[in-house]
Amino acid sequence: MFDFQYPNSQMPKINFLIKKGGENIIRSDRFILNTIKEFRCSKKRYEMLLGDAYYKGAHDILKRKRSCIGEDGTIIEINNLPNNRIVDNQYKKLVTQKVNYLLGKSFTIDADREYSNLLKNIFNSKFVKLLRNVCQDSINCGIGWIYIYYDEEGNINFKKLNPWEVAAGWSDAEHTKLDYAIRFYESIEYEGENRKIKEKAEVFDNIGIRRYEIDKGRLIPDGIKWKTPYFYYKNNRLSWSKIPLIPFKYNEETPLIKNVKTLQDGLNLIISNFQNAMEEDPRNTILVLKNYDGENLGEFRENLATYGAVKVRTIDGTDGGVETLSINVNSENYKSLIEIFKKAIIENGMGYDAKSEKLNGNPNMMNILSMYSDIDIDSIGMENEYRDAVENIIWFINSHLCNTGKGNFFNEDVKIIFNKNILINESELIDNCIKSLNVISEETVIAKHPWVEDSVKELKRIKKSKEKQYEEKTNGNGNKRGNCRRGSKSLQQGNNQTEGQS
Repeated sequence: MFDFQYPNSQMPKINFLIKKGGENIIRSDRFILNTIKEFRCSKKRYEMLLGDAYYKGAHDILKRKRSCIGEDGTIIEINNLPNNRIVDNQYKKLVTQKVNYLLGKSFTIDADREYSNLLKNIFNSKFVKLLRNVCQDSINCGIGWIYIYYDEEGNINFKKLNPWEVAAGWSDAEHTKLDYAIRFYESIEYEGENRKIKEKAEVFDNIGIRRYEIDKGRLIPDGIKWKTPYFYYKNNRLSWSKIPLIPFKYNEETPLIKNVKTLQDGLNLIISNFQNAMEEDPRNTILVLKNYDGENLGEFRENLATYGAVKVRTIDGTDGGVETLSINVNSENYKSLIEIFKKAIIENGMGYDAKSEKLNGNPNMMNILSMYSDIDIDSIGMENEYRDAVENIIWFINSHLCNTGKGNFFNEDVKIIFNKNILINESELIDNCIKSLNVISEETVIAKHPWVEDSVKELKRIKKSKEKQYEEKTNGNGNKRGNCRRGSKSLQQGNNQTEGQS
C-alpha cells in the first residue's frame, strides 16, 4: 500500500480517524439481513428498477395480451389477432434532455489558480462521464451514488454504485447525513469450469468496509481480508471522518417515472392499438350470418372478437343469407390522442419540445427561454443538490491533497458553476455582447460570448493578439514604422551633406 506524508506538523491531521479496535455502528448480522430484505421488497426500490427499465425500453406494453369476454363472462386470451407492442420511448427522451441540459457542458471551477488546476486534474473527462451516468441514475431512481476510494497506485478515484443495490441509513429525516449504507449485489464467479452467481453484501460505516457472502440467509465473511478500513497509513487502519458515499438526489429522491408512467403507457397503447386496427382489415367488416343457428350473449361476444362474425335468426327462420357491417378506422382520432399524450408527457416531466409552437417561426431569445422554462425550473433543484454533492466530494479531495503534501485548501473559496446546455440565437447574443462592451467589463462580455469556452484562455489570446499587432506597427522597438523610415531618410540626407562638405 501507499503512504501519506504530512508536509509539516501544522497540517490538520483530523481529516482521517485512526481506529484501533472498537465496534462498528452496525453490530448485528440479523440487522444487516433485515435491512437488505426490507429494502429489496420496498416500493422505493421497485420504483428505482421501474425507472431504469423504462429508460432502457422495457415498458409494460411489452407484456400486453389481446383478450375478450368469454362465453361464461370471464376474460380470456385471444391468440389469433394482431397484438402489436410498440414502445415510443418519450420517457428516455425526457431523461436525456435533463442530463444534457445540466451536464452537456463540463462544469466550471472558480477558485485560486493553483487550487483550480489541482481540482481540474481530478475532475477530468473521466469524472465528467461518470457524473453524467450518476445523473441518469438520479433521474431514473431519485438518487445516484458515487463511492470515493483509493486505487492501487494511491490515487483518489470514483466509482458509480447502482441505486437499487444501496440501502442507506440516514441520521435525520431530511437525509442530509449518512450513518451507514449496505450494498447488496450479485457476482459471477467460477469454480473450475462451473459458473456460479453469488450474492454479496458490503457494509459501509464510519470505520471501514465489511464484505460478506449471503448463503441460505446467513452472512459469511468473504475472503481473508473481509474487514478492511478505507485505507492504511503506516500499517494503521484509517477511515475518513465521513462515509465516502456521496448521494446525488433528484426531486426529493422521487424518480421521474412516477410523474409520467401512466402517460407513457397510454401513448404506447394508443400507437399499438392503431397498428392493430390497421392490420385487422378483415375485422373492419363484420359478417352477419342470418338463420345459421342463433347464439347466446357469451357466444356472441367471443365470436365477434375472435372471428369477426355473428349469427342471427329471424322470427320465421326464412330469408337466410350474409350481410356485412363496415367499421371505419378514423386515423385522425389516433393522431389527436398521440399528440395529446406527447404534450402531456413533456409538461408533466418538465421537459421541452424543440418543435414548440412558442417559437412561432421566430427563434429569438425570449421565445427560446420560454420553451426552456419548465426544464430550467426543474434543473434549479438539481443544480443545488448537485453543487452540494460536488462540494462534499471536494472535502475528500481537500483531505487527500492535505495529507499527500500538496497543500491545505480547506479554507479556500471554490464555486461550482454548471454551464447549462441551452439552444441560443447566436447572432442576437453576439450583437448584445458588442453593445455591452462600453457598459460592462471586457472579462464579463468575453465570458458570455457564445463562441468562448474558456474565458481566461480567450483573454490571454486577445492580449497576445494585441501585442502582436502592436509589434507589427512599431517594428518591435516602440516606434511606428512610418516614423522610423522618415528618420532613416533624414539621416541619409545628413550623411550625404557631410560627405559633400568634406
